[in-house]
Amino acid sequence: MRVAIVSDIHGNRTALEAVVSDLRRQSPDIVYHLGDLVTHGHRPAEVLDCVQDLGWRGVAGNTDEMLWRPELLADLVAGAPRLKPLLEALFTDLAPATRDLLGDARLAWLKDLPTALRDGGLAMLHASPGNLWRAPLWNATDQDLDATYESLGAPIVVYGHIHRPYVRRTGRLTVANTGSVGLSYDGDPSASYLLIDDGHCQIRRVEYDVEREARGLLASSYPRAEWLASTLRTGRYTPPA
Repeated sequence: MRVAIVSDIHGNRTALEAVVSDLRRQSPDIVYHLGDLVTHGHRPAEVLDCVQDLGWRGVAGNTDEMLWRPELLADLVAGAPRLKPLLEALFTDLAPATRDLLGDARLAWLKDLPTALRDGGLAMLHASPGNLWRAPLWNATDQDLDATYESLGAPIVVYGHIHRPYVRRTGRLTVANTGSVGLSYDGDPSASYLLIDDGHCQIRRVEYDVEREARGLLASSYPRAEWLASTLRTGRYTPPA
């Protein structure tokens, strides 16, 4: 059984097309997505339509949830004041623009996504159980990973959210992060996804035309385009100005 898991496409149609081409070559039996499909990119409707047409099952991510829960902003800022510039950029700039580009029907589809999925001994979610906004980082300890994910009762746990791929055996679990299809943070701008072949987890990196996507973003009316294009080009997160 070959399972592919993609996450954090973030409205990047160019990266998604490259990953879909690689998936055709890898021929997995099933493909899942772990949310954060649409914000941060200038073609969110095209990305969502593609995911729907491909029939991928998946879960909601935090930047999906913020599209229909703007009231979360105050509580998130209160819980993490140092993230206020980022959170305000997400909720006051990116979310309204993305909602307008999606329309009501696509937003309703996103809203119906579950927060977790199971496939046999595989558990999948965007960030952590009961929380779409916080997840262990790539350098978390084995103890932290066990404490976060052991309650799911699955030998393999896969999540997204942090945009940095890895695979780790803790002794109790195999925990893997898919990385991001459309907005890498690990210094490699290429797209990333996870392939599981009979329980063996492998990170796949896929080159795509990053400059084409960045130029399209800069030519669009999507907010914070210069900040987002810089992240695309460098593969590294920097706080919004």
